[in-house]
Amino acid sequence: MSLLVFDGRMGASGDMILAALISAGASSDVLTPVEDALGIKYIIDTETKAGIAATRVHIVSDPDSTVAHPEKQSAETDDTQQEMTAADTDTHTNAHMHDGSETEDQHAHDTTANDGHIHAHTEDDEQQNAHDHPAQTHAHSGEHNHDHSHAHNHDESMMIEGHGPARAYEEVIEIVEGMGLNADVESTATEIFTQLGTAEAAVHGTSLTSTQFHEVGADDAIADIVGAALLLADLDIDRVCVTPVSTGSGEVTMSHGSFSVPPPAVVEIAEEATWSLRGGPVDAELLTPTGAAILAHIAEGVQTLPTLTVTTTGYGAGGYDFEEYPNVLRAVIGEAPTSTRSEIGVTADEINHNDTGQPQFAAETDELTFDRESIVVLETNLDDATPEVLGSLQETLSDVGARDVTIIPTAMKKSRPGHLIKVITKPDDAADVAQRLAVETGTLGIREHPARHRWRADRRFETVTLTIDANEYEITVKIARDSDGIVYDYSAEYDDALAVATATEYPVREIRRRAEAVARSTVASNS
Repeated sequence: MSLLVFDGRMGASGDMILAALISAGASSDVLTPVEDALGIKYIIDTETKAGIAATRVHIVSDPDSTVAHPEKQSAETDDTQQEMTAADTDTHTNAHMHDGSETEDQHAHDTTANDGHIHAHTEDDEQQNAHDHPAQTHAHSGEHNHDHSHAHNHDESMMIEGHGPARAYEEVIEIVEGMGLNADVESTATEIFTQLGTAEAAVHGTSLTSTQFHEVGADDAIADIVGAALLLADLDIDRVCVTPVSTGSGEVTMSHGSFSVPPPAVVEIAEEATWSLRGGPVDAELLTPTGAAILAHIAEGVQTLPTLTVTTTGYGAGGYDFEEYPNVLRAVIGEAPTSTRSEIGVTADEINHNDTGQPQFAAETDELTFDRESIVVLETNLDDATPEVLGSLQETLSDVGARDVTIIPTAMKKSRPGHLIKVITKPDDAADVAQRLAVETGTLGIREHPARHRWRADRRFETVTLTIDANEYEITVKIARDSDGIVYDYSAEYDDALAVATATEYPVREIRRRAEAVARSTVASNS
């Protein structure tokens, strides 16, 4: 099993993830659809961070592109204003003028900062935003080592990092869907944007669709997220992990004020991630919202580097230069050892069972491995549903794509008894399931919790034959396996067992035990 592990000790940003993947062997040629759609270029350099040579990715506007590019127009406006006001040249070299009214203090940049923050605004305040954007460090040698086929020497005025048009969530998704990506890459990218946008909306108390996002919609954010999805697909990795991710410390200044590191959006995203955060080791912002969203979607958390045979290592450079710490994101790729009994489980013929027919695992069993898939959770509260309606929801919702339906008794307003309906479905089926849920129950609103994940075992159904009093009966048994084929559970279908129990006057529990024992024996003999 191929394994990619990100070393999170110096945080992560979108461009660092891109650079680490390219450095580890992903082909930058796959990024062409993003360049064509946005009118940008990925510039790939090599920089040294505290003694470590690392790949650096810059995103610049393409002067030869016919795509309208607001960032380039803004940069040209800045150049004109700088010529008119020579005294401000040093301070405003990288300034992005939104309405011509920003002061020098409002828009001074830290020239050693990582990629920009993501700021969300409702439509009412979109016209009065003043953003303090940390800029990328752009100190380069006289000549660059550009690996990308479209790369060339560039100047600072072409940089689009940290700036861009305000776009709504739907606009961003429309741009991504128009790139002609394969279904898996497109799904990965849109789900990352959904997670990122949902976090920002939660921080600002707005909805995903009613919020105008400044840098979520900027071209460099789109380039980071879609680029990461493309590069990861090119590597074709089975499993991605990340060690605890450092956030840095101190404060960060955004349009709404100064906030402690990590900023609110990063904390919101981390709540949905399986990896952990840790502070330090420097007084700076190391983990950006874009980097956090990408890692939250693609990587599971581990505490230390897992066991693997290393095949390649890559380093992606960030924008900081620290004396004691290299501002790099390391990506280690290798092969995880073949699953053994002492590592994740036991094979079918090694499973013992007791009198109840339930499988027993060896004491040294550590963990099982499962497939990770994206899901959407829909929920609504009902206070007037009849038992007949509730009883039919499992079947009617399953017909349109629901994976699981849970009905939970609860107390509603004025202490009226009610029910909370929770439905798990795949993202592509969410709209159909929500519509059917509304039609079946009459609910006026359905909440959606997007871009969640679940660990899913492989399920296989075997039909076994029981001989009881010279008569034969067929029962279906569900067999659960992990992603490496390790069998860990057998479960006879209740309805089949009930029918046999009724015909034979044996207890249902006994029928199920016998059916599971036959299935276990069959699997063992075929192993």
